[in-house]
Amino acid sequence: MTERPSFPPLLTGVAVPGDAPRAAAIAAARDGCDAGTIFYDPSAPDLAAAIVLAPDVALAQAAQMLPLLAVGCQNALGAIAPPEVGMHLGWDGTLRVNGGRAGRVALVAPTPEPKHVPDWLIGVLELRFEIDLDRGGDRPEETALRAEGCGDLAPLDLLEAWARHSLNWLHRWEVDGPAELHREWTALSDEIGKELAVAGRSGTALGLDEELGLLLKTADGTELVPLTALLETP
Repeated sequence: MTERPSFPPLLTGVAVPGDAPRAAAIAAARDGCDAGTIFYDPSAPDLAAAIVLAPDVALAQAAQMLPLLAVGCQNALGAIAPPEVGMHLGWDGTLRVNGGRAGRVALVAPTPEPKHVPDWLIGVLELRFEIDLDRGGDRPEETALRAEGCGDLAPLDLLEAWARHSLNWLHRWEVDGPAELHREWTALSDEIGKELAVAGRSGTALGLDEELGLLLKTADGTELVPLTALLETP
């Protein structure tokens, strides 16, 4: 088990034992902390982390960090988990392991204005490692990594891997745009063709547009739900 995570260059870890990484990251971002700072709770039984981002593009485009961080998590788990463990991605940030909901990725912005270049963004990762199996019948759609065969995997090991894979995807996104991320997310989603209710809309998921917004087939036709509809505020 990793006692102190090792992060790649450009990323820095800050341990906040017993604290909420999301709240710590928001407070630090407001105070002007460096982009690439990852706040995490090393004592939590599950993985709880938040990364500070400093986009130089409008929020409508910067919101693509939500699927990017989700893809980074799937790639990280795929690299270090047993081969029988599979993760699929929901457009709203849901992370499903072997079909059960195990966590999520979220994006927090100081403003919901799509055309505004935000001073900061916070990417949040929450992934369950432990679950009360005695209550499994109450929540059959929920699962956890250790219930799916990841008994030897520690939260901080996955945090390290998520940081590496997310940084790699960020570089590819900055150089090549969202096309490759679009292909990767689509291959990892289990929602295409299914009925969804998301961000106050409902319909059949047809796929993503070129900016990674969700295309929904509704009774009135095809509707685009932008990623900004998923953004959370402090």
